[in-house]
This record gives sequence, C-alpha cells and structure tokens, in this order.
Amino acid sequence: MQNIAIFGATGSIGDSTLDVIHKHADRFSVYALSAHSRIRKLLELSLVHHPKVVIVPDDVAEKTFRQLWPSEVSMPEIRIGSEGLCATARDPEADTVVAAIVGTAGLPSAFAAAQAGKRILLANKEALVAAGSLFMETVRKNNATLLPLDSEHNAIFQCLPNGKYNAQVKRLILTASGGPFRNIDPAGLSAVTPEQACKHPNWSMGRKISIDSATMLNKGLEVIEAKWMFDVDASRIDVLVHPESTIHSLVEYIDGSLLAQLGNPDMRIPISYALGYPDRIESNTESFDFSRLLQLNFELPDYQRFPCLRLAFDALKSSQADCVVLNASNEVAVDYFLKNKIKFTDIAVTIEKMLDGFAGTVKGALCHIDDVFELDAMARSHTSELLNATH
Repeated sequence: MQNIAIFGATGSIGDSTLDVIHKHADRFSVYALSAHSRIRKLLELSLVHHPKVVIVPDDVAEKTFRQLWPSEVSMPEIRIGSEGLCATARDPEADTVVAAIVGTAGLPSAFAAAQAGKRILLANKEALVAAGSLFMETVRKNNATLLPLDSEHNAIFQCLPNGKYNAQVKRLILTASGGPFRNIDPAGLSAVTPEQACKHPNWSMGRKISIDSATMLNKGLEVIEAKWMFDVDASRIDVLVHPESTIHSLVEYIDGSLLAQLGNPDMRIPISYALGYPDRIESNTESFDFSRLLQLNFELPDYQRFPCLRLAFDALKSSQADCVVLNASNEVAVDYFLKNKIKFTDIAVTIEKMLDGFAGTVKGALCHIDDVFELDAMARSHTSELLNATH
C-alpha cells in the first residue's frame, strides 16, 4: 500500500489523482492533502478520503477548517504553511508526493521531497524551471524517483527507453494545442479578457495555467522542464502546435523513427501511469474512439502571436537566473492581468523588459536553493514596481 501526499489537492490535478486513487483503493491510500484558498473543498475531500494530515496556508485557514469540521468525525492533523508542506514531504509515512502546487510556491516542498528521497510525481513546472540543475542534483544525490505528471513530459517518458534520453534519440517534440487564440489576429490580442483567455479548447485547468497556455508561456516552461528532466540540450527540443491535443508528444530517433503517445485529453491517463509505474493500471477513463479521429493537424508555433514561447527559449539558452526571472515576472504579470490591471499583451512585454533589464544585473551562479528563492523574490518585487510605474 502506497501512502500518497497530494500537494495542491483542490485543483484539477488533485481531482484527477484522487479519482485514480479511489479506483485503486487496494494499492493506494491518501496520507495528506493540502490546499491554499479552497478550504471548504479541502474539508469535503478530507471527509471522503480520510487523510491523516491536512496542510492549510495560515492560522486563519486552520481556524476555518476546525470550525467547519463535523464534531462527530475524528479530525486529521493540521499543519500550516510552507513548513507544514515541507515537513509532510519529509514525513516517513508519506511514500509518494504529488507536487501539484501552482507556481514557485510549490518549489520548497518539492525540493524537500527530493531531499528525503521520495517518489515524486511532478506537476509543478517551477521546480525545474527555477532550480533545474539544483533540483535534479538533489534527486540523484538522495536516490529520489522523479516521474512527470504533465501530459507532454509523461508522453516523452513513455516513448523513451526506460524513460531515459540516450544517444539513439535525435530530438524531443512537445506538442501544444495553441490555446484559445491560435487563430485570432495578433492585433486583437490586446483586447482579450481574462475570461476569454481561461477558456481552453481541450483541457480543464486552473486560471493561472490557462493564461500560461493562452500565451504559450506554459509550453516554454515545459521546454525548460524537459531540458532538465531528460538531461537534453535545448537545441534538441522542438515545439509543434497540434490543436486536437491527441498526440501528447513525440520522440524522434536517429534512424528516422518517431514514437508518439496519444490518447484522450484526460489527465487521469498520465497520472495513472505515474502512480502505477513501472506497472500500468486502469485510469478510469473512456477508451479512445478512433472513429472520431478524422484528422491530425500540426503547425509550427507563430512567435509573433506567442512571443512568450520565444522568451522562454531565450532564457533557457542564457542562464538559470534568466529562467528564474522569466518565471517570476510571468507569475506577477499574469496575476495583474487576471485582476484586469494590465492587457493580455502586456504579459510578454513585461517579461521581456525584465529579461532585458533586471536579469542582466544578476551576478554569480545560483549555487544553493536559497539563492533561487532570493532571486525569485527580487524579480517579483522588481516586476511589481515596473507594472505599478507603467500602469
């Protein structure tokens, strides 16, 4: 029986993970669940899945959870904040950590799980985007197991021999749906609203990730993530826009063969693969209906329409510090856009200004995880100052 800790349990990844776990109650047990703002949902999930531990963001959330909890039911242990998450990641009773907290906020607990040698199911891109070399070094040093949950990286993992990049592989090809604005005139992008940007054509995701998909910054983060996860040079990673989201990614070999993983756009498929690995287990999803597969379309990404993707490639080729600034400035800019403080197109403009200006002032290598946190905080502060001064 595997004891599973799910960080970010109230999001879409958490929902899908819990659905797979429920299907395989003889194999998996929910040990811990965390939430940031959706405390009522955390309580509902806890009453269904009976975790031993819940993690909430602060004392106010803890008080709310206690007040809502039914008196006749035994209450789980409540831990608080980043310290509570990291303590749970290191907890000997937790065998597997599902790292699904959005943004850099998920980095400390993912890093703690790596230090503790845990089996990590990684949906938090920022652990590798902001601290790729440090995170992978920690995984290797502590004999942790890292399995990707993102559909694209999970697809590549399945198509590589034993999930490892080797000399027989020519390149990795990440597919992207193109989001809701794939066919819109770029001149009209400045007028799109947060509600329009959050309407992804194929996937059900949280608001922040939906915006990242609309700008294709999300795909840029995945390129950076793939570089570190599979230990491959950025020149061997390509992106193809594939609007059907049927082929989730491909691996090209030196003999010209292409291996692709395809299936319904349902996160329970990669999650079930990672949970059961090296076995395959039922995902609780519908079988793929080939009679509905009328065509598969592919096109190269348009960098005029999606400048954030170009900026991500530029940051990856530049330095780890640039990747930290890319991610931090994007998170701040997306938050401003969701609050209707800036235009959609201002997200890319803001990131580029931060990379051209602030990132160039960063001195020295990021040798420790604390260096990453410090630079991340500085980049966020500078991005806020920039946006407040110009809007």
